[in-house]
Amino acid sequence: MLNHGVVKATLAASILALVGLAIPMQASAACNLVSTKDNSPLNIKVEADDTPEAKQFLETCVNPYTKIFADDPTKAKQGKSKFGLYSCTTCHGPNGDGQVAVSITDDRWQYNKHITDKGMFETIAGGSNGGMATWHRQVAGNPDLVSTDEILKIIGFLRSQYKGGGDKPWLTEKPQ
Repeated sequence: MLNHGVVKATLAASILALVGLAIPMQASAACNLVSTKDNSPLNIKVEADDTPEAKQFLETCVNPYTKIFADDPTKAKQGKSKFGLYSCTTCHGPNGDGQVAVSITDDRWQYNKHITDKGMFETIAGGSNGGMATWHRQVAGNPDLVSTDEILKIIGFLRSQYKGGGDKPWLTEKPQ
């Protein structure tokens, strides 16, 4: 019969081994965001005050607001208000149709990656070489800028305004 100390040590070692296996699996399940500027990693981490939707996006690369806002245009107003609050309208017009900057509601993407919400998030969060500023507060190191959740709501609003033809792949995106 095994003594009590050996059983405890074996149990503790087993638990540590399982935890060691679980940590890499969780890390690999995260959404890997990259800069539109140079494809370097965009290191956006979950923050304590992030909404469940923001946490879900950072885990899966799927924006839950896109489908919610497509199904209920009145909810899309949440994104429209953020679009105005952060002065996106100055360059992209009141509904994202373009003004000084390009339209972001049609099918003529400045960057092919904008066909996905992940790609559009990467450009808004980290900026571009084509004049788009860095807007995410973590990437810019400025807590007064836009949170993950606010960017996701803006994207959901823009998708609800889509005027292009063909498929809308952002409505059928799968977790990465």
